[in-house]
Amino acid sequence: MSSITTTQVATPSARKWKLTLGAGNRRSRTVWTIIMCLLFFAAIGLGSYLIGEAGLKTSLTQRNMAPTLAHPLGTDWLGRDMLTRTLLGLSLSLRVGLLAALISAVLGVVLGLLAAMLGGKVDLVITWFVDVFFSLPHLVLLILISFALGGGLQGVLIAVALTHWPGLTRVIRAEALQVKSSDYVQLSARLGHSPWWIARHHTLPHLIPQFLVGLILLFPHAILHEAGLTFVGIGLSPHTPAIGIILAESMRHLSTGYWWLGVFPGLALLVAVKAFDILGENVRTLIDPKTSQE
Repeated sequence: MSSITTTQVATPSARKWKLTLGAGNRRSRTVWTIIMCLLFFAAIGLGSYLIGEAGLKTSLTQRNMAPTLAHPLGTDWLGRDMLTRTLLGLSLSLRVGLLAALISAVLGVVLGLLAAMLGGKVDLVITWFVDVFFSLPHLVLLILISFALGGGLQGVLIAVALTHWPGLTRVIRAEALQVKSSDYVQLSARLGHSPWWIARHHTLPHLIPQFLVGLILLFPHAILHEAGLTFVGIGLSPHTPAIGIILAESMRHLSTGYWWLGVFPGLALLVAVKAFDILGENVRTLIDPKTSQE
């Protein structure tokens, strides 16, 4: 009898301890995943800085070499080190993607907030623009904007930044409308506070998690579209070490057996995009009150 009573008493506390430990492990795994992704991107930036540009020099005596210890990713048809080109190209894509995603996310927050707070014709116009951007083929719109701006790094950056805000605008508008209809915001309006005061003190703080998650999730799209523009030849100079340019040039040599020219840069781009996707999902899990305590 005493053993049964002891087991019955100990079971609820043991179960509670297991639940707490499981939740702590999940939050710990989420935090560690975020840290590992950030370390991965820091390693790309630091590696591209330390490796320098010495590997970009032409060396016809070492062209089309398979991966070796001296050249871990091989060399291209001009004898340039593929590790150097891949690291510098990936670093460039990350910088362009980060700046374009940041501009696009800020634009999405501003437009979504204006649509929700002002309503009326402003809401109709912004919603109409969002629908127009969604109805147009994305890659065609990117090419048209970049071509109209003369290409180059500036053209690619502006084209990517101006075509990724509609989705986040819809999310921000919906969240802002929900906050606007809440009781404490209605009470604040009755107390005489202006819409801009309410937006600054009530709505914007509520939108920060959506902004952060939206920014991180926009990042891989921006990287892929930057690589797509450079792949089709609209954007950067062919001499610039960009992932899209490297992949486009490798297409002419894959049929001759030089597989490393396209496999390693493409794999690096895939890993970077997937890492940002994992980072965004884990940040969303950590910020969202519904999942942060699970």
